[in-house]
Amino acid sequence: MERLTSAEEESSRGGRREPGVRSRRRLAGVGSPALAAARLTLPGVMDAEGRVDESRLRMHIFQNGGVSPTERGLAWRFLFGMYPCGSTALERPLLQEQLAVRYKVMKAKWQSFLPAAVQIHLNGTDAELVAAVGYFQQRQELVQRQASNLSDEVQDRVTFLELQAQILFERVTFDREELQEAIRIINKDVPRTSRDLSYYQGEGSGNLLVLRDILITYAAFHPEVSYAQGMNDLCSRFLEVMDCEVDSFWSFSCYMEKFAKDFREDGLHRKIELEAALLKELDPQLHVHLVTDTMESFTFCHRWLLLGFQREFEYSDALRLFEILSCDHLELISQQVDRARYEERLAQKYCTDDACESELQAVNTDFTFELFICAAILLDHRDTLLQCRDEVQLIQFTTSLQGTLDLNSTLKKAEHHFFNYCKRCAWDSMNCRCRAHKTKEEDFLFQLRSLFVLR
Repeated sequence: MERLTSAEEESSRGGRREPGVRSRRRLAGVGSPALAAARLTLPGVMDAEGRVDESRLRMHIFQNGGVSPTERGLAWRFLFGMYPCGSTALERPLLQEQLAVRYKVMKAKWQSFLPAAVQIHLNGTDAELVAAVGYFQQRQELVQRQASNLSDEVQDRVTFLELQAQILFERVTFDREELQEAIRIINKDVPRTSRDLSYYQGEGSGNLLVLRDILITYAAFHPEVSYAQGMNDLCSRFLEVMDCEVDSFWSFSCYMEKFAKDFREDGLHRKIELEAALLKELDPQLHVHLVTDTMESFTFCHRWLLLGFQREFEYSDALRLFEILSCDHLELISQQVDRARYEERLAQKYCTDDACESELQAVNTDFTFELFICAAILLDHRDTLLQCRDEVQLIQFTTSLQGTLDLNSTLKKAEHHFFNYCKRCAWDSMNCRCRAHKTKEEDFLFQLRSLFVLR
C-alpha cells in the first residue's frame, strides 16, 4: 500500500489544521447538492455517465492505502452506500433531494414527539458548549431563510417529496422511555467527541449539535439498535469527512446496517471470540496466556475492533485504515475464498475416503481483515503482553498504544498473517486429500492440479 504525502494528510481534514490548533470555520451544511453530479477522477472507477465500478473503487482504496483526501468525501458516499454505484450523474441530484427531504421529515417527527429534547440542556459550566449552541442556532436560522427563498418549481417538488416521506414514516412509532434514555446518553457523549480537532473548535463547535441531531434521528428510527456508546465517534468520522448533515446521516445509517450487531452484547462477544480463535491459530502460547481468568479473555480488544482502531493511530492514518477496512477487499469472504471453495469441491471429487472429507480444513470466513489487524498489534507486542498478569495491566498496555502505532507497518504484518493463514489452511487441506490416493503418481498429479487451481 502506498503512503499518502504529508500535504495530502493535512488536506484529509478538508483544509483543517492539526488537532489542538484553533481555526474559524463554518458549520457543516445541511445538504450537498453540488456533489451529486461531481465526478471521481480515480482511474477506471467511473464511466462517462457517472456510474461507479464498485470492485475497482474498493481495489483502488486497498492498493493505494486510502483514497486521495480531495476525493474522500465523494468516494465515501459510494463506498458506504449512500449513492448506489449504479446510479448516473443525472439520477443522483434527484436522489440527493429525496434523501434530504426524508431526513428533514424524520428529524421533525422525533422533535414533535419530544419537543423538550430539541435543544440540549446545559449546566452552564462548559463555556465552549454554550457558545456551540449559539452557533448552531444561527445555522438553523440560516437554513430556514434559505428554505423560504426556494423557487416555486423547487418548492413544489420539495412539497411532493415531503408528502411521500410523511406517508413512508406515517406508521413509525417511538417508545418514549427508550428514546429519552438514548437522548440522555447522547447528550453525555456528544460533548466529549473529538474536542481536540479543529472541526469542533471555535465556530465549528456547533458541529457537535449537528452530530447530536444525526445520532438522535438514527436512534429514533432504529429502535432495535438505538444508541450505544462509541457510535458518536464513528458518526463523527462521517461528519468530519463529508461536512454535511444529511449525507453523514445516510452514510452512517448504511454503515450501521452491516455493523450494528457489533454494538449489541451478542455481537461484542462474537467478535471477541473470533479474535481469540484467530490468535489461537497464529500464536497458541499467547492465546493461552490471555484467556486466563485474571485477564478476562480479549475484552480489552473490543474498543479497537468497535471503533476501527480510531485512537491507536494518528488521525489521518486512522481515517485511511477505516477506508481500507470498509472496502472489504482483503476479506476471507471475497472472491479468493470462492476460488478456495471450488478447490475444496474439486478435492472432494477425488477423495474416496469418508474420513478424509471430515478432516478437510477450510478457511474460517468469519476471520475478517480487522481481526488480522488486531492480531498483528498483539503479536507485535507479544513480549509486553506475556508480562501482563491482570486486566489492569492490560488496560495500561492498551492506553500506552494510543496514537503511537505505524499504519504501514501494521498493514504489512496483518497481510502477512492473513496470507500465511490462508496458505496453511490450503496446505493442510491438500495433505488431507492426498492421503486418500493410493499411488505416488496419483499423489503427484493431484498436488500439481491443486496448485494450479490455487494460483
